[in-house]
Amino acid sequence: MFVGFLSPFQVKVYGDFLPRHIFYRFHAVCAYLRCIFVAMCVLLWWPSFDIILVDQVSVVIPLLKLKAASKIVFYCHFPDLLLAQHTTILRRLYRKPIDIIEETTTGMADLILVNSKFTAATFARTFCGLHARGIEPAVLYPAVSVEQFQEPHAYKLNFLSINRFERKKNLDLAISAFALLRFVASMQPGDARQEVTLTVAGGFDKRLRENVEYLEELKRLAATEGVSEHVKFVTSCSTSERNELLLNCLCVLYTPKDEHFGIVPLEAMAAYKPVIACNSGGPVETVINEETGFLCDPSAPEFSKAMLKFVNDHDLAVKMGKQARDHVVQKFSTKTFGDLLNSYALNVYHQRIE
Repeated sequence: MFVGFLSPFQVKVYGDFLPRHIFYRFHAVCAYLRCIFVAMCVLLWWPSFDIILVDQVSVVIPLLKLKAASKIVFYCHFPDLLLAQHTTILRRLYRKPIDIIEETTTGMADLILVNSKFTAATFARTFCGLHARGIEPAVLYPAVSVEQFQEPHAYKLNFLSINRFERKKNLDLAISAFALLRFVASMQPGDARQEVTLTVAGGFDKRLRENVEYLEELKRLAATEGVSEHVKFVTSCSTSERNELLLNCLCVLYTPKDEHFGIVPLEAMAAYKPVIACNSGGPVETVINEETGFLCDPSAPEFSKAMLKFVNDHDLAVKMGKQARDHVVQKFSTKTFGDLLNSYALNVYHQRIE
């Protein structure tokens, strides 16, 4: 057991000795066992709670319901069964009971929260049985700490992409759009392309084959597009390094399609930077098109058109960046998140859930 403090709350961690996987397999089963262990510790060693918040792994809800006086609030980032692979018969047999358990136990919560309207719609389509019973989740958008970002005083002609090095993050779109941008910029008077650069940063684990392979694929793509000298790759940057990258960029490119929510656009806007994102999934709810950035079809021509607007008009990037900051402060700050979560908690506690 590890005991730490996150002011002003005491934080206790149970079960960190349990494995996250068995020879890189059975991740879901191991996650279930770790969470069940935590739930058992709560049942045995802690008095009753008014509210118990359960995050993502719903299998513990039946156990926690044994504390009859406690109300359970479950936060669903995305249905886990949609994130798992069902590609072989063995995997389908392995996942079938897990998927049934997920839907059954999720429906036992007193209140279900999701991170976006996009996830809420996906929840209804995925858990048809719960939807038929009238169980609908409420939306509680994630938040960012806006205080960590300072207003920049200078802008470089650098576009920044932040995401894990995974194929589903569609990072090749950023490179292809950047290459097309440089080609189009070369046709304009003044030829600003020599100043324009792209930084591709994000989470990277050399133990994960996909991370290693995809990074090499992206480097080859940059070479093929003729922009490798103008593209910088930054792997596994720290929070301070990420903030420095945000401080020194012109705009942030967010390339995933149908992203469940996407915290990167919020961090970018909190850092006074406009965002160019795909017009699907969570960014549709967080980025205001033509006010805090641009929502585009997921194609290189469309992204490059939006990027060119900022290259040709730096003041537009500054204006949208300030509007983006105001937008995040009003709707996605930790205070806004806390106030709404508190409202939900009080409602479920008093059994007055709308």
